[in-house]
Amino acid sequence: MRYSKILDKNIREIVLLKSFPCSYGKCKFCNYIKDNSIDEDEINKINLDVLKNVTGEFKVLEVINSGSVFEIPSKTLEKIREIVRKKNIRILYFEAYYGYIKRLDEIKDYFDGVEIRFRIGIETFDNNYRINSYGKNFVIDKTNLKKISNEFYSACFLVCTKGQTKNMIAKDIELGLTNFKQITINVFIDNETEVKQDKELVDWLMKNYSYLKDDPRVELLYDNKDLGVFKQ
Repeated sequence: MRYSKILDKNIREIVLLKSFPCSYGKCKFCNYIKDNSIDEDEINKINLDVLKNVTGEFKVLEVINSGSVFEIPSKTLEKIREIVRKKNIRILYFEAYYGYIKRLDEIKDYFDGVEIRFRIGIETFDNNYRINSYGKNFVIDKTNLKKISNEFYSACFLVCTKGQTKNMIAKDIELGLTNFKQITINVFIDNETEVKQDKELVDWLMKNYSYLKDDPRVELLYDNKDLGVFKQ
C-alpha cells in the first residue's frame, strides 16, 4: 500500500515512494531501506503511478520514503511539484535526515509558494541510546536542539524497545512536545532487525499515554501500518 488518506486528525493524503538508497543507511532498527533501489527507471515508474492517486482534496500532502526527500529522483520531484501546482496543494510534508539540515532550503525553493514541513527521525533524546542502540550517529545538545526545532516542523520517536526505560520515553515525549509543533510516536514492531520490542513498555505506554491519541500535535502509532502506507 503506497497511498492513503489520513482522516482522523491532521487530515491529509500520504504517499510512500521509492527512492535511491538512504544516504545514512545504518539505523539498526530500519528494514524500510529494503524498499530502496538503484534503478532510477523502476523508481520513477512506481512513483509516478502512485502519485496518480493524489486528489489534492485536503490541500495537504505527505511524502515519505525509505530515507530523505533528497534521495527521491528528480523526475519524481518534478511530478510532485506539477501535482502540487495543479491541485493547489498548500502544505507538503517531507522527511529529511539530520545530515541534510543545511540543505533544507533547496526543497523550500524548489516548491516555492508551498509551506514545507520537514520531519526528522530523532528516535530519542538520549544520545547514548540513539547512537549505540539505534545506530543513529548524531548528538543533540541544547544548541543544536534549537536549530533542529527551528528547521524541522515535526520529530519522530521510536519507543518500547528492549533497553529503553519508562523515564526515557516520558522525557522524549515531554521534550518533543516542548520543542516541536508536532511529534510522531512510533511503537516499535519486531521486523527481523537486531532491535526488539519490549512488550511491558508497550502495555505501560498504552495505559499511560493513550490520551495522546486525542492530541492534535501527536500521532501515536501502535503499528507501522497505522497510516495506511507500508511495504510488506
